[in-house]
Amino acid sequence: MQTSIVCAAVLAFAATAASAEQLDIMNSGGYTAAYLALKPRYEAASGDTLVTAWGPSMGKAPEAIPNRLARGEPADVVIMVGYALDQLIAQGKVDPASRTELADSRIGMVVRAGHALPDISTVEAFKAALLGAGSIAYSDSASGVYIERELLKKLDIEAAVKPKAHMVQKTPVAMQVAEGRYELGFQQVSEILPVRGATFVARIPEPLQSVTRFAAGIPVQARHPEAARRLLRFLAGPQARDAVAASGLDPLPNN
Repeated sequence: MQTSIVCAAVLAFAATAASAEQLDIMNSGGYTAAYLALKPRYEAASGDTLVTAWGPSMGKAPEAIPNRLARGEPADVVIMVGYALDQLIAQGKVDPASRTELADSRIGMVVRAGHALPDISTVEAFKAALLGAGSIAYSDSASGVYIERELLKKLDIEAAVKPKAHMVQKTPVAMQVAEGRYELGFQQVSEILPVRGATFVARIPEPLQSVTRFAAGIPVQARHPEAARRLLRFLAGPQARDAVAASGLDPLPNN
């Protein structure tokens, strides 16, 4: 979409805003790059200010979005893995009517810049790469949970790979790989691409893929629910598609 068309759409959308607000946003890693591209557009068009807290969609880290909400941290919008958002809805912490689907995310492999790129074009090649690696890392969010609990078992290599596999908390996996801590890393593609010193190899083979749907919602304790709804319409609208695709996420057909 041409820049002029995008700007016109954003300005037309923003005309419905009654007044500028400061919105507290909690955002998880996979949607970070898209969010950072869209944030200044939205702020310029709406006059609202987005104050952002970062953290995974799940896990034990104190920064995890469910743990932030449990501590009473303010949030007008949470952006996270869809099934983790559904858990918050089931717990009565997020308004079910506010649930808004944003994008799909796939898992990719990363190596340190300058390192030879493994062939993972087929399931068998991917399996061989895992068996041959000296160390492997994955995140404590959706992609890593899938790898640890399902993928290794599906490939029947859990016993061989588990001793050299590590779940990384807080720090992006690609950053750990870039620093030479691990030979291979796995994370959502959108979290790999922005990291300097790391090279994105490819998405893991589609038969092994776990597609994560990112979604957003409004906590029941949100201070600015109307402004939050305007933001969700923007993030799910056609004016966001270019930033979503550029970040490594897959835009949804109806957005």
